[in-house]
Amino acid sequence: MCVLGKENMMPLLFSCLFVLLQLSGNLALVVTPGDVAVLEGRSVTVPCHYDPQYIHHVKYWCQGRMKDFCTTLARSHETGDAPTAENRVSIFDDPTQLVFTVTMMDLTEGDSGWYWCGVEVRGMWHADDAAALHISVVHGMSVLNSRVHGEEGDSIDVRCQYSLRHRESEKRWCRSGDWGSCVKTDSNGTFQNEAVEIQDDQWETFTVTLKNAQRRDTGWYWCASGEQQVAVHVNVTPRATTTPSLVTDLTTLVTDVMESSDPTTCTEAVAPPARGFVQQPHNAWMPPLVICLALLLLLMGILATQKLWRYYKRSRAAKELEELESRLTVCPVREADWKNTTIVFLNTSTQQLQVLGKDKHNF
Repeated sequence: MCVLGKENMMPLLFSCLFVLLQLSGNLALVVTPGDVAVLEGRSVTVPCHYDPQYIHHVKYWCQGRMKDFCTTLARSHETGDAPTAENRVSIFDDPTQLVFTVTMMDLTEGDSGWYWCGVEVRGMWHADDAAALHISVVHGMSVLNSRVHGEEGDSIDVRCQYSLRHRESEKRWCRSGDWGSCVKTDSNGTFQNEAVEIQDDQWETFTVTLKNAQRRDTGWYWCASGEQQVAVHVNVTPRATTTPSLVTDLTTLVTDVMESSDPTTCTEAVAPPARGFVQQPHNAWMPPLVICLALLLLLMGILATQKLWRYYKRSRAAKELEELESRLTVCPVREADWKNTTIVFLNTSTQQLQVLGKDKHNF
């Protein structure tokens, strides 16, 4: 069995203290979302969650591969937010949510590296609690939404984001599979025709607007700048229309008419009489009575007209018959003229003339 001397106890004791120190720091967790990638020239916000026992502790943000040798970029006071170490970095502590957030603006590729969300723990035997994450600053392009949609006739916006080195480049909007369809911005960062409009803020985003979108506009497109491009899918759906039911409308109309014509079920909205005036009672039987009288007068007029028309026809027929008889009256003639006489008989039942003629040889 090995017996340790006093000279061997001190290193072992310091090793145990170091292990306990590290374990005590790891028990109270500080959590970050993990590694982050962001376009050059843009901003990034990192939430750092901490244990409730650290509500009143100072929080900080530092850069470096090792926690004990990292460079502090932002630091908060125990009772509020401290001024930032750099103008591009800010820190905000929200004790009610148990989280502090760090924002880094206008990032460059040189900002890529390891960072620490740290909580300062005071005391000789306590190490700061911290969590690491890696931030990668890249150049290229991205889109706010890789899939956008809208209805026919709408204007659909696509927001294309680019990194710092593409601020001066022309921006293009192309239909996938047809590079000849590309439209590009001018020196002012704009383009417009009857179907597409492009507006570039010449800082980090250009917006493509599809005007009066149609079903044929559905498909894949490219946001492009320089040698970089990113795909986005546009989906145009038919506009939702509400077609009223004819049967429902007719039913409603008939119901309204029946209710308005029935004095027992329809209540008229009558304004109250003015002060000093007495409102006359409403007689519900008057409208039906007036309608009945009007129908009766109309029927009497129709019957009278028919009777007068029949009388006129009979009078006219009698007059025509009298005129015909007067024209056919035979005047007396001499006996010598009988040989050349034509006898006319009138058939009164059919009012047709029957003429019998004999020539002078057969009479």
